[in-house]
Amino acid sequence: MKLKHKHSRKAGLPPGTLVHIGEKKSETVTISVYEYGEGQFQERTVSKPDEIAMTGEPTVRWVDVGGIHKMEVLESFGKMFGLHPLLLEDIANTDQRPKLDDYGSYGYVVLKMLYEGDREGDINVEQVSLVFGENFLLSFQENGGDVFQGVKERLRNGKGRLRHAGADYLLYALMDSIVDRYFVILETLGERIEALQDLCVTNPGPETLRDIHGLKRQLLFLRRSVWPLRDVMNNLSRSDGQFLQGSTKVFFRDVYDHIIQIGDTIETLREMVSSMMEVYLSSVSYRLNGVMKVLTIITTIFMPLSFIASIYGMNFEHMPELKSPWGYPAVLGVMAATGLAMLYFFKQKKWL
Repeated sequence: MKLKHKHSRKAGLPPGTLVHIGEKKSETVTISVYEYGEGQFQERTVSKPDEIAMTGEPTVRWVDVGGIHKMEVLESFGKMFGLHPLLLEDIANTDQRPKLDDYGSYGYVVLKMLYEGDREGDINVEQVSLVFGENFLLSFQENGGDVFQGVKERLRNGKGRLRHAGADYLLYALMDSIVDRYFVILETLGERIEALQDLCVTNPGPETLRDIHGLKRQLLFLRRSVWPLRDVMNNLSRSDGQFLQGSTKVFFRDVYDHIIQIGDTIETLREMVSSMMEVYLSSVSYRLNGVMKVLTIITTIFMPLSFIASIYGMNFEHMPELKSPWGYPAVLGVMAATGLAMLYFFKQKKWL
């Protein structure tokens, strides 16, 4: 996950200029249309926005778009639904902060959707933009992945309140499905942190330090994605917009409570990772002290032995021990006794 995308291509251009900022996560653009009401449901796929039939029927129309890298597609949606150029610019910029904008006849919500990657430990980040009005909702995803599969299945099967409610309840269902994924990601991160804590104590290494920094980076991005979302949900639950019914605001307050809980969990995990760095440094220091202790003991044992050997290595003429037939074994015995005595002394002091 990238904490910041490059904005250099946008420098110097007038406001409202459509420039895709971010990674290109899909080659094609998919457009799925869902129209439903009480007792009716229709699902179809179109190749371009012009094929979406704009009828005056009082049904809810949900257009799910996968892929935002083609600016001509965004321009077509802007003309068809009368979207503000600055809103289209925000959709094309995948480095947006979660926010809620009110354009009078419609609203705009942007938030981050997280899911596990193919490799273990990877977290993929996708920006989701939601434009909602009286009887319609437009969702723009960075790729063509079916991240709203649960909501679509409920629409197809007619389960729950979706078919009997308006576009504001669909907005809640989509945002709730995204927020629920945060719990799954946090559970995975919690398990990784617990395993890494044990590794910091038993066998810390360079890979452990790299994993700690990776977790700090992921938690930082999670915090940036979650904390602004509190204000979005709070504003939705208190909004006086004409397309937000009072019965739906209760559900937005429930999502708001979930976000508060997620935020507290993120802060707890960040504290655990910060303390993990201290445990890692303490473990490395303890292991280094153990190595230095062994080397110091070995050096201390060999110091008197080296002293004895150096005396009899000076080759002076008048050294009586050099002429004695028992001189060599006697010196070796003294050296061995000295070494054993020092080992016994270290064990008595519990240094070994």
